[in-house]
Amino acid sequence: MTIRWVWAFLDRPAAQFDSAAEFWTAVTGTTLSPRRGDHDEFVTLLPESGAATVKMQAIGGPARVHLDLDVDDVSAATDRAVALGATLAEDNVLTEHIGYAVLRSPAGMTFCFTPFHDTAGPLAPTVVGPSGDRSRLDQICLDIGDSDYAREARFWTDLTGWAWRPGSLPEFSRLSPRPDLPLDLLLQRLGENRPTSAHPDLACTDFEATAAWHEKLGARRVERGANWMVMADPTGQPYCLTGRKPA
Repeated sequence: MTIRWVWAFLDRPAAQFDSAAEFWTAVTGTTLSPRRGDHDEFVTLLPESGAATVKMQAIGGPARVHLDLDVDDVSAATDRAVALGATLAEDNVLTEHIGYAVLRSPAGMTFCFTPFHDTAGPLAPTVVGPSGDRSRLDQICLDIGDSDYAREARFWTDLTGWAWRPGSLPEFSRLSPRPDLPLDLLLQRLGENRPTSAHPDLACTDFEATAAWHEKLGARRVERGANWMVMADPTGQPYCLTGRKPA
C-alpha cells in the first residue's frame, strides 16, 4: 500500500465552524472552497498556488483532528489496516459509490482512507506574517497515551511504511514520508493514559512573532517551551508553533 497524499482534517462543531474557518484560512494563507456534502459540511482550504493539504468539516460532536490518507485501493488498504489492529468506526462508509473508509487506530485515533484523484502537487508557499515571519502547517502530532505508545507507534509505522526516527526528546519520535508528501507525523508519548488524539503543528521562522500575530486573530498562548509554543485557536482547540524551519 502506498499513501499518495495526506490531508489534515480539522473537525469543528457546527456552531463554531465559521470562526474556526476564518482563523485557519488566515494562518494558512488560504481561501475556502465552496461547501460540499449532504449538509454543506465539508470545505477545502485552498492556497493561492501549490497543492491543498487541509480540509475542514462541520460536525455535531466535539472538535477533533483526523487524517485522510489517499490511496489507490481503499478496500485493500482497509483490509491491511484492520490486519494491523485498526477497527472500522461505527460511522464507517465503504461502498463503490462513496468509496472511502472511516477507521480508528488501536488506541482510538480516527483516520480515513480516501481514493487518490491526482491531487498531489508542489507545496504551497509559506505564509508570511505581518512581521515578516514565515510559517507552514507541515506536521500532525499524534498525542498517545503512555501505555498505548509502543503499539500505536508500531501501528502507524507499519501502516504508512514511512521512515521512523527518534525525536530530540525521549517522548517524541517522527514518521517522515517521501519528500513529495506535505505532512510529517510526530508521535508524542503523554504522561497519562487516554485515547490517541491529534493536533496540528506549524513550523515557524520566528514562533514568538507568529504567536503574536495569531493572538490578534483570536488565538491564545497556553504554554511555552524552549523551541515551541502551545496555542489554542479561537474555538479553544490546541495547536503548536515550533522553531523548525518551514520548507
